[in-house]
Amino acid sequence: MRVAKLSWSPQAGLSSTGDEPQADLVLYFGARPVLAEGGCHQALREAFPGAVVVGCSTGGQSLGLEVEEDGAVGAALRFAGTRVRLATENAIERGASHACGRRLGAALAAPDLAGVLVLSDGLHVNGSALAAGITERLGPGVPVSGGLAGDGAAFAATLVGAGEAAPAERRVAAIGFYGPSVRFGHGSAGGWRRFGPERRITQADGPVLHELDGAPALDLYERYLGDEAQGLPGSALLFPLRIWNPARPGHELVRTVLGVDKAARSMTFAGDMPAGWRAQLMRGGVDGLVSGAAEAARAAAQRCEGAAGDGLALLVSCIGRRLLMGQRTAEEIEAVAAQFPPGQPILGFYSYGELSPLAASGHCELHNQTMTVTLLREAA
Repeated sequence: MRVAKLSWSPQAGLSSTGDEPQADLVLYFGARPVLAEGGCHQALREAFPGAVVVGCSTGGQSLGLEVEEDGAVGAALRFAGTRVRLATENAIERGASHACGRRLGAALAAPDLAGVLVLSDGLHVNGSALAAGITERLGPGVPVSGGLAGDGAAFAATLVGAGEAAPAERRVAAIGFYGPSVRFGHGSAGGWRRFGPERRITQADGPVLHELDGAPALDLYERYLGDEAQGLPGSALLFPLRIWNPARPGHELVRTVLGVDKAARSMTFAGDMPAGWRAQLMRGGVDGLVSGAAEAARAAAQRCEGAAGDGLALLVSCIGRRLLMGQRTAEEIEAVAAQFPPGQPILGFYSYGELSPLAASGHCELHNQTMTVTLLREAA
């Protein structure tokens, strides 16, 4: 497997660290205003005419150890013995996310399917239902990872480009990897600290949380955020919710806020908030988040033991982590890189939600406020 690093800007155009005109797959991530213009996607399609080209908008993107706000970065992958296939769904509505996942899973299903990478609209898709639909069709034996596109702290629009289609809203792209050679490592961890009492989700409708312990959900957040409540929903990114099913110990998820309805006193999260589950507020510190990133990378590396070459480490981290870490954001990427051999190609973006299998069950779930690492390699 060979990897060429890419960068693109409206001013400088496309540049590459290597010559890979025969690339099988090109992944790219960039700022929403830059991708909306369409030039980046078109330039990559022209430069790599035989490749599957897929990318999305972000809350910041990284190539190597550097995080940037503008332009776009990417990687061109040439496999030795692995095939890739692209499946897409367009004009998706939130309520149709589960059916969308099932259709994507059906389109990619095959006896030699080794793993799936998903890039999804981050505002109009229910990531929990999407992951459930894909896993329901493929089963837990096929690892599924990826993330939801971002738009910085603006939450205005998110874009996904796939194949011949330029970046647009309400699109989900799924890439299947086939054959006995490919190795698909994955790991996801947070590093946030719990605080405050445990509460019960008493009323919710999918991702819309109405009540905790019988009281309006927004009241709880406004009480804890104080003056920062004026910045909702953005300020809530620093205070995610840990949720879990009391009947399934170890099945914990983290949820982050996408929007608020002040009239209804409700909050919309990136994934489902099942009634009857428990919930607890969380907050973070830089050291804890950096440790979580290292943990995710170690898990991904362990699942790729025995593969040759550097491959590609794909990092999907939540925008809330970036907002909290500020100028120290690069530290979590450095912590990931430290778990791999020197020179490991690293590409990543800041998202509105991360997709990764749970370690205990293998089922893909939507995570928030985590660092998710997907390691693509091929066996010797």
